[in-house]
Amino acid sequence: MEAACRPLKIAIQPWFKDHCFNGKVILPAVEIMEILASAAREIRPDISPMVMNEARFSKFLEIPHETAELSAQIEYATSDKDALCIKLLSRIQFKKIHRSREHAEITFATGAQEVTKERIIAPPPPPHSAVSVEAEQIYKELVPFGPAYRTLSGPLYLTRQGAWGSLQAQDPPEGQDLKKTLGSPFPLDGAMHAACVLGQCLADFVPFPVGFSQRIIHQATTAGERYSTTVLPLFQREDELVFDLAIFDSRGTTCETVTGLRMRDISGGGVTPPEWIRKLLGR
Repeated sequence: MEAACRPLKIAIQPWFKDHCFNGKVILPAVEIMEILASAAREIRPDISPMVMNEARFSKFLEIPHETAELSAQIEYATSDKDALCIKLLSRIQFKKIHRSREHAEITFATGAQEVTKERIIAPPPPPHSAVSVEAEQIYKELVPFGPAYRTLSGPLYLTRQGAWGSLQAQDPPEGQDLKKTLGSPFPLDGAMHAACVLGQCLADFVPFPVGFSQRIIHQATTAGERYSTTVLPLFQREDELVFDLAIFDSRGTTCETVTGLRMRDISGGGVTPPEWIRKLLGR
C-alpha cells in the first residue's frame, strides 16, 4: 500500500505551555503518541493502540505563543507485516514552495498481538546504597518544566544500575476531561524525566527521548492517581543512552513498559548537566 496523507488539527491545551525547551513551547512526545494512536484507530480500527513499535521523535514541533490550534499532517502506510506505520508532519512554507517536515513516526500492530513478558517484571525497591534527589530540585535545575509537567514526586533514588521514584498523575483542570485513548500522559512523561536525571548522572549531556523499541500499555494510567517507576540503563554510547522503564500502580501491578528508550543530546552541546549531578554517582 502506498503512503497516504490527511490533514490534522491539533488543539493546544493550556498546560502545554509548561512543556518548554530553550524558551520555546514544544508539543510533548506523550501527546504526539496520543495523537498518532487516535489517528491510527480512525484509519484502521483493528490496530492495537496499546502496543507501539519502533517509535522515532525526529524533530520538535514548536507551538507558537497564543496559538489555539496547530495545522499538521499525518502520513500512513500498511507494511508487508500488516502493521500500520504513521507519521506526524508539518508544512514549511517558503516563498514559492512548501516542504513537509517529519516530527515523529510510530508503527502499530494490526489484529491481535501476543504480549510477552518484558525484562522489567516487578518494581524492585531502591538499594540501600542509592543516593536521592528531591523532585523540587529536579524541576528547578535538571528538568525545568512548568507545574503541569512536574510529575515526579518526592525523592528520586539513583544508582549506576537504575532509578526509582514516585509519580503523581495530574488532576484535570476544572471543567476539563483528561480521559484519553492511552490513559493519562503525565506518568510516562515523569518516568522519562527520571531517565533524564539518571542520564545526567551517567553522561556529559542532557538526554532527551528520541525514540524507543516498544511501548506496551497493560493498564491505562488515570488522572489524579499515584504510581511508581523503575528506570534501568541498558547501554551507553558517546552520544546516546538507552533505557528500559516501567510504571506500576500502588499494588505493584505493571501499567506500562517502554523498552529500548533512546535518549540523546538534542541541544548540540548547548545544554549541559550541572557539576553536582555529574559527581552524584562518583564520576
